Amino acid sequence: QVQLVESGGTWVQPGGSLTISCGGFGFAFSRYAMTWNRQAPGKGRELVARISNDGSKTFYEDSVKGRFTVSRDNARNTIDLQMDGLKPEDTAMYYCNSESPLTQDYWGQGTQVTVSA
Repeated sequence: QVQLVESGGTWVQPGGSLTISCGGFGFAFSRYAMTWNRQAPGKGRELVARISNDGSKTFYEDSVKGRFTVSRDNARNTIDLQMDGLKPEDTAMYYCNSESPLTQDYWGQGTQVTVSA
């Protein structure tokens, strides 16, 4: 059974830092790139960051470059997103996903990040 479980979201003040995590189970985690995505209220879901299956290559959406860092631990089937210099516009529900065919139509419950004074 495929599972994507996000955790660690909370309220943070502008300029603060937060690390959120995701566990992926029920598919060959280490064979696939993983992504972090977010959906703000009233907006569509957008790709934030991507990490290759072995962690050697990363991609960041322009608005988070230099502030967010994605990492993975294939031994534990987890990925993290370290977020620094948080801004109110980073407020969103954050979701992880895999590029495995088994997770194409699957989304976890997400983890809420709220940035406000």
